[in-house]
Amino acid sequence: MSKQIQKEKPANMEREFAVEVVKKLVEKGHTAFFAGGCVRDELLGLVPFDFDVASSASPDQVRIIFPRSLPVGVAFGVVDVLGPKVAGRTIHVQVSTFRSDGAYINGRHPESVHFGSAEEDAQRRDFTINGLYCDPINLQIIDYVGGRKDLDQRILRAIGNATDRFREDRLRLLRAARMAARFTLDVDQNTEDAIRENAPGITLVSPERIADELRRMLGHPSRAQALSLLCRWNLFQTIFPSFSIPNEETFASVTRLQPHATFVSVIALLLPNVNEAKQIGIGLRLSNSEVRDIVWLVSNLDLVGKANRLPNHQLFPILDHPLCEILLDLEKARFPNGAEGVGLNWCLSLLKNPPVGGFSPPPFVNGSQLIQIGLKPGPAFSFVLEEVRNAQLDGLVTQPHEALKMATSIYKRLT
Repeated sequence: MSKQIQKEKPANMEREFAVEVVKKLVEKGHTAFFAGGCVRDELLGLVPFDFDVASSASPDQVRIIFPRSLPVGVAFGVVDVLGPKVAGRTIHVQVSTFRSDGAYINGRHPESVHFGSAEEDAQRRDFTINGLYCDPINLQIIDYVGGRKDLDQRILRAIGNATDRFREDRLRLLRAARMAARFTLDVDQNTEDAIRENAPGITLVSPERIADELRRMLGHPSRAQALSLLCRWNLFQTIFPSFSIPNEETFASVTRLQPHATFVSVIALLLPNVNEAKQIGIGLRLSNSEVRDIVWLVSNLDLVGKANRLPNHQLFPILDHPLCEILLDLEKARFPNGAEGVGLNWCLSLLKNPPVGGFSPPPFVNGSQLIQIGLKPGPAFSFVLEEVRNAQLDGLVTQPHEALKMATSIYKRLT
């Protein structure tokens, strides 16, 4: 049931505070352990992002012991215990009461919970590698579900009946792909069969939660492996019914992305056109900024390959855009070799040796100047200013007086 673990390196502030929380709970007569992902990560030699504590203490008892706490999910036995402020942020640890869950009626949450034992608490969790506990005081692993063995053998296995686990919480279908990819795990056959069987049920999960899981999955260097699993398990086709299943070439491009590539850039790489980008934004309820960035990347991706043939007024705004580096990384991933590299190399050369005044020099002419020389504001103004600006970037006019002369000529022609 338990196994001794080695002493670890000096702990960070989050871990120190989590140990302090466990000690206080134990001092008050309660059982308390580190639980879930933080235990898994430490056994893998990783630094946990955060620490969760599971305890026999009820939410009310936790709040008495820790007055600086917030009832973030009391119905599910969860209290957020607040610690010291470090580097501008408050360290916190979530303490959850050992519990078993009632029936799941919406594919996401149980209709009721019952506070119980550590073993009952472990049995309700998703995968064996997430059902581990650690006693940080005595440095012991507590394992009711065989998670330590699965972790040693690099296996992802649902706890108990896999079909039941996925029907309880459909988001676990996506978590399985993320964890198997991130930790390089083989998926237990019964677990994999249950994922395929329940894949259509992912639509019961809210778009926001699906998007959040995809952000974590596709924003990680293991994104290609995760994407492969999503396709193999029919989850990709269910989430993106209008997408073509990524082919070998697309997978190769995803694999070649920079490790720091984001969810936004991966989605842009998978999308065929701008209309699809907008539809995905609506379907997954992405933020306005995410949709804007994806649309810009998709709109300009094909232009990079022919950048050496584009006029400056088309190319310079691309090179001056905040997402330019991401756009070029996508182009490198799509075409690591071949003729397409000419346009990419042209962009890289210009970025290394930008023109005098940069890619967005102050315009020679603005609306106020046009009014000063007697032109009347109206629909033609925008067109005149755009044409003169393009000519400036293309080097067709090199002085303000030339730009004013050109503006006057265009305006007279239009009016």
